[in-house]
Amino acid sequence: MTQTTESPARDAGRRTAPETRRRPRIHRAWIVAAVTFVTIIGGAAFNSLPGLLIDPLHSEFRWSRGQIGLAVSLDMALYGLTAPFAAALMDRFGIRRVVVVALSAVAAGALASVWMTAAWQLMIYWGLLVGLGTGSMAMAFSATVTNRWFVARRGLVTGILTAAGASGQLVFLPLCAWIVDRHGWRPASVTVALAALVVVPFVWLLMRDHPADVGQAPYGGEYVEKPAPALGAASRTVRVLFDAARTGPFWLLAGTFAICGASTNGLIRTHFVPSAHDHGMPITAAASLLAVVGIFDIVGTVFSGWLTDRFDARRLLAVYYALRGISLLFLPLLLHPTVEPPMVFFIVFYGLDWVATVPPTLALCREQFGEDSAIVFGWVLASHQVGAALVAFLGGVARDHFGSYDVVWYAAGALCAMAALMALVIRRVREPAAAEAV
Repeated sequence: MTQTTESPARDAGRRTAPETRRRPRIHRAWIVAAVTFVTIIGGAAFNSLPGLLIDPLHSEFRWSRGQIGLAVSLDMALYGLTAPFAAALMDRFGIRRVVVVALSAVAAGALASVWMTAAWQLMIYWGLLVGLGTGSMAMAFSATVTNRWFVARRGLVTGILTAAGASGQLVFLPLCAWIVDRHGWRPASVTVALAALVVVPFVWLLMRDHPADVGQAPYGGEYVEKPAPALGAASRTVRVLFDAARTGPFWLLAGTFAICGASTNGLIRTHFVPSAHDHGMPITAAASLLAVVGIFDIVGTVFSGWLTDRFDARRLLAVYYALRGISLLFLPLLLHPTVEPPMVFFIVFYGLDWVATVPPTLALCREQFGEDSAIVFGWVLASHQVGAALVAFLGGVARDHFGSYDVVWYAAGALCAMAALMALVIRRVREPAAAEAV
């Protein structure tokens, strides 16, 4: 009888402890990851738009393509430079608030552009507002969510969230192209604004800043109390940069990721279509091949996340960059007026490898820099954008000077070989758990 009378008290004590509450069928971490996935898709809608609107804006307002390109360049620069500060702001004000403001900025910029009449307004709406908004939802956002909500399956979740950007462009690129063709550029811009606004209530209602907010442990880990808000977000971001910059692994990671951006966004996304057209391939056919890259990008990134949970991230990066470099060396031989099977193989492979580098790069940031890894990854992402911007510009200069893109492909292949070697020399940090086990 004594055991019977004491057991309810024990049970009541158990029910009040956050770590011993009855577990729901679906861990809240997966709901947060799903909301993050949808949010990144909504933010990626704008990335599908600039390339479609250059000609309509040029025709209607007589703005030069240089003026329009300057706004897009500002957007790209802010996308990279905002990411590390966004990670620190999420530590200070919470993920939910920062993301809601970011989505609102994207929606405001896209919607305000409908009434613009001057090129400087394009700089403000597209360059400033949308750049700050999309940068706040860059990969540092997914890194923060992954670090807080997951202990197990971090690589897989990173791959899935990274693929969300490609999924968004895959959804919105054909949709916006159809809208521009049938109804003009303004309805397409409104569509992007609505896509961002629709996500806001889901973020506000379902997103939580920390597992402790709902009395749960991170997925695969133990319950921890929510840390106090980190004050001085901007100063912390700069301080983390200076601290990380004193280490060799930071420069190796930043260098490899700059080459990643150079050989994807800066090279293939910018120069593949004109290069294929130089060899007689119709522009529509070349653009369709790039769409296929987006499809396999999703598969490759998720699979890379799965591999990152199981293998050494440094060696994975070395393999990815080495194979990418080899494929670029062969690309000039594959360009023909018609789409041949070897070109299809290249496109499929490049799609699988496109952002497969993200999960192992983020894993190495986490291993090397611990609690500051999301901010460090934001700075590494900034180097990715710098590499992309440089090659987007230098590739065009090389085409003007040499009359073909061949030298660009060869130079990019050599850069990828260098990135593979850089990945291999990153020192490995022994995890405390592994050290104690020994």
